[in-house]
Amino acid sequence: MGLIAALPEIDRHPDSVFVMHEASEKLIPLHAHTKGQLSYVEGGVAHITIGFRTYVVPARHYFWVPKGLEHVVRIGHSGTVFRSLYFYAEHDENHPFYSQLGIYPASELLIQMIGYSKCWDGRHVSRTDENFEFLMALKQLLPQLGHKSLPIVLPITDDARMNTITRYLRQNLAEPLSLQTLSKEFSMSERSMSRLFQALLHISFLQYLKTLRMIQAIELLLKSRQSISEIAFQVGYHNIGSFSNAFFEFTQARPSDFRKN
Repeated sequence: MGLIAALPEIDRHPDSVFVMHEASEKLIPLHAHTKGQLSYVEGGVAHITIGFRTYVVPARHYFWVPKGLEHVVRIGHSGTVFRSLYFYAEHDENHPFYSQLGIYPASELLIQMIGYSKCWDGRHVSRTDENFEFLMALKQLLPQLGHKSLPIVLPITDDARMNTITRYLRQNLAEPLSLQTLSKEFSMSERSMSRLFQALLHISFLQYLKTLRMIQAIELLLKSRQSISEIAFQVGYHNIGSFSNAFFEFTQARPSDFRKN
């Protein structure tokens, strides 16, 4: 059973944990469930869209989606393994961790525990099942392990003009982009272009461009064998030090360490 086909199954037994491990390249459409979702991303990058904000989840990170929150998930690389556990919502109100979206680096302990859950792949695990206490312990550990969320967010919009502009940026990241060059490309004043970003994406042009470059860098580090200097150049940085500092600001890791991990 694929994850899309399994969506109606998740809430069938409210007091259970539903386990789903899948290696695939898919768009999982807008949905919500009455259970909290823990998903670990292995070997690629996933994107979660909530409203008009898209969050980036790199490999060896996990995310928690609280119950009832509508979201879209895109698994963007065929080598990605997506390991998900959908937990009963009992007592979620007892800790703020369970009521908010969060993206966190995975510890070795959590990776091993999630990996062990593969023995229940594709089924519900209830309180009467052997070793249910293992899954209870996993859920209870999450607030202790998830201290600092990694909110790499790229806003989106339905506006056709802005989508044309952001598509142009994605296709020309290696170029020396600036508000001036972008405004000239689309026959707008710099002031109008700046206001457009603020009005439709609620972010400055420079912050949007920097975020876009970091997301592309993360994907290239995980998917390609290009050197770090090649990746830096491909996303628009001509100075390795500047690229490394910008990358650290977003991920709290240097590019070399991020790839190694």
